[in-house]
Amino acid sequence: MIEFDEIPDLKTITDGEAEALCARLRSSVVDMVSRTGGHLASNLGVVELTVALHRVFDTGRDRLVFDVGHQCYIHKILTRRGSAMDTLRSFGGISGFPKPKESVHDAFIAGHASNSVSVALGMARARTLLGEDYHVIALIGDGALTGGLAYEGLSNAGLSREPLLVILNDNGMSITKNVGGVAQHLAHQRLKPQYLRFKKGYRKVMSVLPGGKTFYRVTHKVKTAVKETLLPCSMFEDMGFTYLGPVDGNDVRGLTRLLRYAKDISGPVLLHIRTVKGKGYPPAEQNPDAYHGVSKFCVQTGAPLHASGPSYSGAFGAALCELAEKDRRVCAITAAMRDGTGLKQFEAQFPERFFDVGISEGHAVAMAAGMAKQGCVPVFAVYSSFLQRGYDMLIHDVALLGLHVVFGVDRAGLVGEDGETHHGLFDVAYLSTVPGMNLYAPSSFAEVGTMLRHALQEVKGPVALRYPRGGEGSYHGDAGTTPSLITKEGQGVTLVTYGATYPDILAVAERLEEAGCQPEVIKLNRLCPLDLEPVCRSVAKTGRLLVAEEVMAMGSIGEKLCAGLAEAGVPLKAVRLCTTGRDFVPQGTVDQLRRLCGLDSESLYRAAMEVWKHE
Repeated sequence: MIEFDEIPDLKTITDGEAEALCARLRSSVVDMVSRTGGHLASNLGVVELTVALHRVFDTGRDRLVFDVGHQCYIHKILTRRGSAMDTLRSFGGISGFPKPKESVHDAFIAGHASNSVSVALGMARARTLLGEDYHVIALIGDGALTGGLAYEGLSNAGLSREPLLVILNDNGMSITKNVGGVAQHLAHQRLKPQYLRFKKGYRKVMSVLPGGKTFYRVTHKVKTAVKETLLPCSMFEDMGFTYLGPVDGNDVRGLTRLLRYAKDISGPVLLHIRTVKGKGYPPAEQNPDAYHGVSKFCVQTGAPLHASGPSYSGAFGAALCELAEKDRRVCAITAAMRDGTGLKQFEAQFPERFFDVGISEGHAVAMAAGMAKQGCVPVFAVYSSFLQRGYDMLIHDVALLGLHVVFGVDRAGLVGEDGETHHGLFDVAYLSTVPGMNLYAPSSFAEVGTMLRHALQEVKGPVALRYPRGGEGSYHGDAGTTPSLITKEGQGVTLVTYGATYPDILAVAERLEEAGCQPEVIKLNRLCPLDLEPVCRSVAKTGRLLVAEEVMAMGSIGEKLCAGLAEAGVPLKAVRLCTTGRDFVPQGTVDQLRRLCGLDSESLYRAAMEVWKHE
């Protein structure tokens, strides 16, 4: 184990001390994450890489840009935040992702994938334009290379001639694989210390000798021709990068040496490393996907301390399997989130109709459009915050032709400890702008099945179901698919809500009745197009309105209802729109964040009382 406040000076430690430090860091991270939960396997895989990076670069000045960023725990410990790691992903604590507001060592926010090369190139270009001197490093995983944005960045970076280091952390996908004994031998020779020293010295001497630059260019072309005859051509070299690798990414000695060499190369460099995800902790090595993101667990056995219960994702996956049994046109699409979106059983039952496209949501939406155009009924299950990247395709590829694509919008609303980058607070606003879109919001597992069946069999054009992370609340009923309905009649105040907030509004209504108010509760099943008639009828009677929803204020259903009431000429004596507000919501448990935003039962009750008593 390591005391987090006893990190040595990494610029002066020996290779042996670095190896010992890696072992202690790995053990400490397993222990820490077992108590806090978080991303485990990905952090265990990059221990040596992170230590080597900090031996060679100064992240207080040099810019280290993570891709996704869930592998930043070692980086945070090495930048003197170890004493706060017990607060990891908790309300007011250390973020599970890089966060520039948290430390100067965190160069950029990193919660979604495939953007690191683009961001790093922007930083490199700013450095050149402003005449400054620092290094820029992008750390990207092979999973992020399934996203098209990564290739846009690589293509432009390779042509830029900007000094820039891209580190490709390959822990499961074979990229530019060298084949054959000669190829392997040459790859090994190219990375020997004496070869690297000779290459660096040779280039330096040739740059000062008369005619040396011309001679160097000629010999370099001959060497390249010979190499390409014996080695498969690297696409990264075709893009303009100096390619190094593939090398052992869990060898801190070799990585330190290579990083020092790459640091001095003028122009874009791509260092391809191969790491073991979950390295050093047997349960994570044997099942890295299961230990990618974990709750609190027992270190000795790897078993979670608290078993997860039924979830909306699971209810969605089960309902989809049932419907797919009866309709062979039904297909399922995921963007590298098979388990997270509840599609594991679908893949097992219908492997020929299951498609994992990797981290490429835009492609998934466009592919679904093509499938729908030719007669399939594609269902794309995706996290709300990730579907944001498919917005253009929603409009251009799906909506313009009115294609029947079904979207299972998972993790809608507050998601908890992953924080700002993962809360699903924008989907109601952006999906409502798509012409022809039908948007439903189930409030129970039963309603997931009912609404999904309706979406697949009865709705034409694009349709989405939005549902939260985790399990259902106290409501287990099924209100069907009527767009909006009055579930409790009254005359004191109109309470409108949908989805996961419905159980809380029912609890609020009970307390209001005890206080002498007779509330009227309206449950919205369909959010788009919005059915205003019951709301207009109710508010005309009560004169008072409270709308509760777990979304950003901008583009909320409450805003649309108020506009609709005004247009219909229905007067309002008092109104309260309860949302998550106009700012990004931090990390914390869902209960903590609901209290913060005023969306817990107690806060909603107080707000409803104020609306009711307002004169």
